[in-house]
Amino acid sequence: MNEFRDEITILKALAHPARLAILEALRQSEACVCHLEALFGWRQAYLSQQLMVLRAAGLVADRREGWNVYYRVARPEIYAVLDALDQAVPNTESLPHPAFLSSCACPQCQGKSKSDRLTLQIEVENR
Repeated sequence: MNEFRDEITILKALAHPARLAILEALRQSEACVCHLEALFGWRQAYLSQQLMVLRAAGLVADRREGWNVYYRVARPEIYAVLDALDQAVPNTESLPHPAFLSSCACPQCQGKSKSDRLTLQIEVENR
């Protein structure tokens, strides 16, 4: 059974709704924890815990820029798996509605105009 160890690790990482939501949020671009906090309304500790599982499975990677840590998808091919799963099991639930994205104080969000933040919010809500 050792030959399936990597697959099992990835499937376990995908077996949580918060981790699936995080991967969907990272589908378009990288995000810092404060951005994900503003997006989902979850506590930083909870997000960090879920990101740690995704990182341990090799699905996300991070980079530090000053005080901010930005997360991105390390294995974009995982979206083929998620898309196939979405086709196989139509989901009636949607991602949690984003909180006020304007409350994200990261340089990435503060550099965007209000219309850019609204566009991002609408894109997430329509997924």
